[in-house]
Amino acid sequence: MEEIIAEAKRMHHFKVCVIIPTYNNGKTLKRVIDSVLQYTSDLILVNDGSTDGTAQLLKSYSQLTQIHHQKNVGKGLALRHGFQKALTNQFDYAITIDSDGQHFAADIPKFMDALENYDDALIIGSRNMLQEGVPKKSSFGNTFSNFWFWFETGIRLEDTQSGFRLYPLKQLPEKYFTSKFEFEIEVIVRAAWKGIAVKNIPIQILYDPTERVSHFRPFKDFTRISLLNTALVFLAIFYIKPRGFLRNIKKKGLSKFFFENILDSQESNTKKASAIALGVFVGISPFWGFQTVLVLFLAVIFKLNKVISFAFSNVSFPPFIPFIIYASLKIGGIFFPNARPMVTDRAITFAGIQNNMFQYLVGSFILALALSIIFWIVGYLLLTIFSTFKNK
Repeated sequence: MEEIIAEAKRMHHFKVCVIIPTYNNGKTLKRVIDSVLQYTSDLILVNDGSTDGTAQLLKSYSQLTQIHHQKNVGKGLALRHGFQKALTNQFDYAITIDSDGQHFAADIPKFMDALENYDDALIIGSRNMLQEGVPKKSSFGNTFSNFWFWFETGIRLEDTQSGFRLYPLKQLPEKYFTSKFEFEIEVIVRAAWKGIAVKNIPIQILYDPTERVSHFRPFKDFTRISLLNTALVFLAIFYIKPRGFLRNIKKKGLSKFFFENILDSQESNTKKASAIALGVFVGISPFWGFQTVLVLFLAVIFKLNKVISFAFSNVSFPPFIPFIIYASLKIGGIFFPNARPMVTDRAITFAGIQNNMFQYLVGSFILALALSIIFWIVGYLLLTIFSTFKNK
């Protein structure tokens, strides 16, 4: 009993409330509320348009803060409205717990420990998805979600779909695109992009098929999640990762960035040189508009340094493009001696490139391969020399 009182004081000290979104979970809701009340009375109940006996049940908890939606609007909006109410009530953190009975309020102290250890991190309870009783579709969905979260943020987690979480309310993004189940994915991805640490802690889990009611619609919700991940991947590749790269350079300065992120990275010189070569090859190749996504994708596939590969893929920045095209056409001309001449000898035009497309493509790939080999050799030699002087 003393431990529970101590936890209640700790939650009050850190201004932590608990939010329970619920939709037609009348069988388990009372048990979940009562278990949470052992730790805190700072509880926000969000009834998302339930059509069972939820509204009647909640009348017996009139002392608690409640939000009632006239119709079901989705878990995402239910959580967002809960967050808004928590901020209005002067809370800094909110622990969310599902109302279907799968979580144990006894794990709340674990979240408080994590809050003290990590400070303003977004904490996600990690379930044992291999234990008996866990539906295969849930296990697959979690693995699927974990992969895309890693691809979009570079952070590896064991569980990205658990609804038992601690949110640092004042650190979260203010606006979102989604309103249903996929919100729980969007919020952690965008929190990570904002620089908020996202961590897992182990929690207990109970899957009781006689009590648990799932409102996940496999086709509709999986489609929505897939569309969200498509948008997030696009943003990550074309905006977030380049932005982070440029911010890192600006923050450290070019020379410091070069030494810390390239010369002092933990990869072998061979892998560093290979990352340089990959960046140069993709940057020179005729993949205009797709070079960023391609170089990052290939760097992941071949397990090469993404920062180095991305940096050297910018070898084709605008001032160099005319020279790259000219050199590609000249090299390609060796293999196409009867190709139509360029429109003018003084300027390179798109019309000229169209007339010599195969000549340009062949020359471009040969130039890319040749320069990537040269950069690999030079890069490897310079890295080796640097490593030798550094170790002396």
